This record gives sequence, structure tokens and C-alpha cells, in this order.
Amino acid sequence: MSSASDPLAALGSLPGVAESVDSVRKAVDRVYGHRVMRRRSGEITSEAALRGARASAALSGADWALEEVRRRTDFGAEDEARTVGAALRLTAEAGQLLSIWRQSPMRVLARLHLVACGVAAPAADGAADVVGRPRLAGEPVDEPLVDLPLPGAEEVAGRLDGLSRVVIAGGSAPALVTAAVVHGELLALRPFASYNGLVARAAERIVLINSGLDPKAICPAEVGHAEQGTEAYLKAFEGYVSGTAEGMAEWIGHCGRSIELGVRESTAVCEALQRGAA
Repeated sequence: MSSASDPLAALGSLPGVAESVDSVRKAVDRVYGHRVMRRRSGEITSEAALRGARASAALSGADWALEEVRRRTDFGAEDEARTVGAALRLTAEAGQLLSIWRQSPMRVLARLHLVACGVAAPAADGAADVVGRPRLAGEPVDEPLVDLPLPGAEEVAGRLDGLSRVVIAGGSAPALVTAAVVHGELLALRPFASYNGLVARAAERIVLINSGLDPKAICPAEVGHAEQGTEAYLKAFEGYVSGTAEGMAEWIGHCGRSIELGVRESTAVCEALQRGAA
């Protein structure tokens, strides 16, 4: 496939990216080869989902302890609780949307925003409601983490269409590269009125699962993003927004390290299960 029809392929040759791709692949292979995975993979998947949701919520300003997330049942009381609830719903929903992603990414993104907002379906008045659709000109965005200039609605529409075309076309780019671009582009565009960070990280999760890199969803990149810290996350993201080769490579490398830290988290869960401690 030519670079014109496979625009992400060139990113794989940026300095350090091939090494990141190889390191991630080896890390993922190691945790999939753990002896506990042969017998208790479902438990690892469930725990990875919980920890990934907790971490994604933390990046969006709701940094709760894991046991608090595990124990709580009411997520509608205040802003932080709603953010944690949104992250949990998104993580659960991501696995239900895998077959749709490659055919209709925009449909999936709309669904993710609906789920994050706790809405079952779009409002009957359609365009009068901001849930489940890209924002229109002049509509505000509530995104506590990212304070960069907000692209206009026309630019958002055009770039979402381009991203959708790239996903549908597929290509030869490694899963890490595609996931990093999907995550970075959605965070840069902030296409919805709210929960854009949560949606971007859920979309990254979908790419990693759907690509076959992490089919059982046991390598929560969200954990790694949170563990590296908000400052490092935003610095790497600014590299993505810059559009430079160096900046793009920095962002992809950051996403790769995040997956590896997610692998480390799930490996620790495997070890605990093996010892009978969890």
C-alpha cells in the first residue's frame, strides 16, 4: 500500500518507533504466556478493565483509590463520581463495539460519548442535544485536562472524517502507531461537549484489542498513562499536536511505555493469583 493510501505507515519509521513497537510486542507476549493466563484469563481481563477505568478517570481529574472504585455503587452524586462512573461504563462498552469499529468508527465514537454521559440513546430532538454527536460551531467543551486551543467545528468534522477513512482502510501500520494516532487525534480535536479524554483512551483500548495486539484486553494502557503522570502525558501529547516527526515519535513512544506499564500491572495480578493472594 502506498504512503498516500496508508498515511500511518510512515510513522512506523520515525526514530525510536520501531524499537517501541518491538518492546511492546515482547512485553505483551510475555504476559500472554504467563501460566495463570491459561486458566484464569477472564479474571485478568476483569481486573485490567477495572484498573484501566480507574486510571483513565484519574487523568480526567477523579483520582480515586482502586478499592474505592471497586467498592462504590453510586457514581452519580458529584463530578468526580460521575467521571469514575463514565470511565467504568466506557471500559465495559469497549468490548461490545469491536465488530463495528472497522466499519463505522464514527458510530462507535458517538456510542462511546452516549455511554460516558450515561445516556441510552440520542435525544428525540436530535441536534438540540449535545450528547452523542460532534460539537457544532460555538458550542463549549468541558475538558479539564487539556488547555490547548480548541479546533473549530469545521476542522473537527474534516479531521474526524479523515481519521474514520484511515481506520476503515486499515493498513500496515503497527497497532501501537494506530492506537496512538487515534488517541492523540481525538484528544486534540475534543469533538464532544464532554468526556473527550475518557473517549480518546477508550478508543485507544478498542484499537489495541481489535488489532490483535491485546485480544483479551489485559494490557491497560490507561494504567501506564496515569502512572507516568499528568505532566508527562501532556508533554508527550503536545508533541503529537506539534505534528513534527520528533513530537509524533515522542507521543508514540509514550503510548508504548504506557502499554508496557499496563502489562506490568496485569503481570502483578497474575503473580498475585498464582500465590493465591488475589
